[in-house]
Amino acid sequence: MTSAVRAPGGLSAGMSARVPSEQRGPGRARDDVRLLVSRGTEVTHHAFRELPAVLRAGDLLVVNTSRTLAAAVDGRLGHARVVVHFSTRGDDGRWAVELRDPDGEGTTRARAGGPAGARVRLPGGAALVLEEPLSGDGGRLWWARAAGGAVPGLLREHGRPIRYSYTERDQPLSAYQTVFALPSADGAGSAEMPSAARPFTERLVTELVSRGVRFAPITLHTGVASAEAHEPPYPERFAVPAASARSINAVRAEGGRVIAVGTTAVRAVESAAGADGVVRAREGWTDLVVTPARGVRAVEGLLTGLHEPEASHLLMLEAVAGRAALDRGYEEAVRGLYLWHEFGDVHLLLPAAGRKALT
Repeated sequence: MTSAVRAPGGLSAGMSARVPSEQRGPGRARDDVRLLVSRGTEVTHHAFRELPAVLRAGDLLVVNTSRTLAAAVDGRLGHARVVVHFSTRGDDGRWAVELRDPDGEGTTRARAGGPAGARVRLPGGAALVLEEPLSGDGGRLWWARAAGGAVPGLLREHGRPIRYSYTERDQPLSAYQTVFALPSADGAGSAEMPSAARPFTERLVTELVSRGVRFAPITLHTGVASAEAHEPPYPERFAVPAASARSINAVRAEGGRVIAVGTTAVRAVESAAGADGVVRAREGWTDLVVTPARGVRAVEGLLTGLHEPEASHLLMLEAVAGRAALDRGYEEAVRGLYLWHEFGDVHLLLPAAGRKALT
């Protein structure tokens, strides 16, 4: 795995989006964020609501329909207060969880996981029993089994959205849902918002469709991505429906551009793409980590947020756009004081002018 691209000059506190865009002034909406567009090393600056003019008829946007869960719940481990972040539900009914310490300022900080057999008391008489580390190395995520109540109901009644210290205050769960989010019959969802799609509004989607831009829904339920840890993503549940696979293949055959909305969409589509680049309907678990060495087979463009310099996601961006384009884009983002994180500005990575589509 190659080293992650580093944002020139690093990040300062003022570069984090502390509240959603619609709370930064009267009359503002979700699409009142900035859009940095990279076509190779050529960079232009836009408002996100200008996206319909940036894209072209025949483009296909792959969007994640996973709904964000209220995945943070207060608990007790012995006499200590902890916050449980519910990350991923396993096929055997267990949940991958992360235990965190309250920081006294409304958010949390990392703590050591375990030990095996530890019992965490939760609201409403529920409890979690930690069984084994998710990665087998005693790391921060543990498989745990709930007793005394179903987790989806617990989250609905006692949960709140996961947030980190770079944000200003708690937000309602609605602030973490995208316009594409759909409820899941089994209560599954994402521990943290698939945030690249957050700036989309119904009005903007309607305008894109009217201009000939198409959409292909997929689902990938994201796990936690604590700001303190930049390890590669853990296995996640995903589904690429047959209709979406057909749409992706048809657009590629026509010479159009398949643009993933978020790194989650890249992971799902590339997990369903064969070595020949053909995408087939698939669902289950994916442990795929997209790197420059692996490359991409079906996705040609990517709309994404701005990632921390150490984030493993940057390897995926490099696989899509190349190192030179990514370095140039981040130089401009830092120079232009773009805002990072889930409430921040977004970056559209497109093929350089004249570059042929993937075949």
